Amino acid sequence: RQSEELLEETIACNSDRVAEILEEVHQKNTSIIAYHNELSLSVTLSLAYYSARNDYEIFRELPSGKGYADLTFIPRKGVNAPAMVIELKHNNNAQTAIEQIRAKNYTEKLEAFSGEILIVGISYDEDKGHSCVIEKIVK
Repeated sequence: RQSEELLEETIACNSDRVAEILEEVHQKNTSIIAYHNELSLSVTLSLAYYSARNDYEIFRELPSGKGYADLTFIPRKGVNAPAMVIELKHNNNAQTAIEQIRAKNYTEKLEAFSGEILIVGISYDEDKGHSCVIEKIVK
C-alpha cells in the first residue's frame, strides 16, 4: 500500500509526504553500509514506486536533452496520468535537482506527450534527511 500512496502523493504534488514515505522506505530497505549514496537512493526509489509499473513505463537513466534523467515515468496507453521526470541528489537539495531537469532539458523525450508533466527533485542529505520538490508543467 505504501507504494500506491507514494504515487498518489507524488501526483497530488504533496512533496512533504513524498519525502516522508521515501525516508521510511529507505530506512526499511537499505543496509547502513550502503545507505549514504545516490545509487542506494535510486534503488530505493525504484522499489518505492513499484506499483507505478501498472500505469507507467519506467525508464532509469533515460538519455534526454543534455544528459540522463534518473527516472522517467511515461503513462501506458489508455492511462490518464501525468508523465514524470525524477532527478536524485545526494548531499544537495531537491531544488538543485529541479534546476538540473530544466537546464539539461530532461523533458525533451516527452515532447510528443501532451498533458501534465511532473518534474520531481528528490534529495537525501546525510544531515537533513530526505526532501522533495515537485513542479507541474502543462503542455
